Amino acid sequence: MRILLALLFIGLTVAAFATGPIRTLAEETMAPGTAEVSAPMQAVPPSESCLSPADLREAVADKRVIEPVAAIRAARTVISRAEIQRARLCRHGEGLAYLLTALRRDGQFVHVLVDATTGRVIGK
Repeated sequence: MRILLALLFIGLTVAAFATGPIRTLAEETMAPGTAEVSAPMQAVPPSESCLSPADLREAVADKRVIEPVAAIRAARTVISRAEIQRARLCRHGEGLAYLLTALRRDGQFVHVLVDATTGRVIGK
């Protein structure tokens, strides 16, 4: 049974890496060789600047940030046909933002940043 689980894990890991590089929604919608002329995209915060699940629960309980469900609703306005895979609360600038990772139907991952106090999408 352990061997079967190990083989399944290895197969899923190989399949995840075989899908190719992770690109953002803006990179996929731009024509090749063109530069983005709109506002610059917000940088995705490194994972070490993200809060632990316990800190996230404490921030929500103290009403310092919106609930993760509200951030997911806000992200769905930008990426309506994608499945949210992960939501993290991270430090962003002077405040906090939810970093949502979504899987689109074509197999590509996209990231959306949602301001944790206002619930407004600030980056994609």
